[in-house]
Amino acid sequence: MLGYLAAGALCLAAVLLMRLDHLPLLHIPGLRSIFPQQCELSGGRLMSKEELSAYDGGPGSAGIYLAVLGQVFDVHKGSKHYGPGGSYSFFAGKDASRAYVTGDFTEKGLVDDVTELSPLQMLHLQNWLSFYQQNYIILGKLTGRFYDESGNPTKALEDALKVIDTGLKLKEEREEENKQFPPCNSEWSSDSKRVWCSKNSGGIHRDWVGVPRKMYVAGTDGYRCVCVRNFGPSSEQPDSTEHNDRGDLDNPLLHEYEDCNPLFEWCFLKNGT
Repeated sequence: MLGYLAAGALCLAAVLLMRLDHLPLLHIPGLRSIFPQQCELSGGRLMSKEELSAYDGGPGSAGIYLAVLGQVFDVHKGSKHYGPGGSYSFFAGKDASRAYVTGDFTEKGLVDDVTELSPLQMLHLQNWLSFYQQNYIILGKLTGRFYDESGNPTKALEDALKVIDTGLKLKEEREEENKQFPPCNSEWSSDSKRVWCSKNSGGIHRDWVGVPRKMYVAGTDGYRCVCVRNFGPSSEQPDSTEHNDRGDLDNPLLHEYEDCNPLFEWCFLKNGT
């Protein structure tokens, strides 16, 4: 019984100190590991942009915090990266979600507006969020764009999560497409480019090599080099006994490279081809 009372007292103290903005108690070795459920606040602490800006690691700063999609993290243990002079110091004290994807580290780019990011870009941002969740202490939420004054998700966050979900689906589709049409190997010289296929090109392990082809993206002029299976039935009819033994070569999105033997497993391309 005394043990439970002691645990309760510790957790109550932790909660009170957090509400008084004395977060260092959460860093007491072993406190979280001993009482992970009892000491976890629902939703965590709420911070405004002004409050977060005070934790930039500069002179007089009480710590180093940053936010991604409105989630606030204590990154003090990575101070060599996020502290003054660090390679990621521009992320400290703010939510600069957009910059994690765009690489625009100017004042204009270090913002939390992600409305113009593509699904795959948002998926990349989600990977950054997962990195912080796994490696740093989650403190709470940043009120404003992604959470309201009560800590509830806003429409902006809901929209962002929908785009991330779309990115996940696109990634799954691309992975399936890569199994059928693995990317070519490639290397460049000063005046040409060589593309070729192997049983491991594009990092896709398989029991066939294939031949290089241009694969166009539907509705655009863009294309990428893929390795195409050139024997057996097409992937759309794998069990067909009546086929022309050309594999997927007749897919309408595929085009042969000019000046290259369509039967060879490699092709030299002039720059710009």
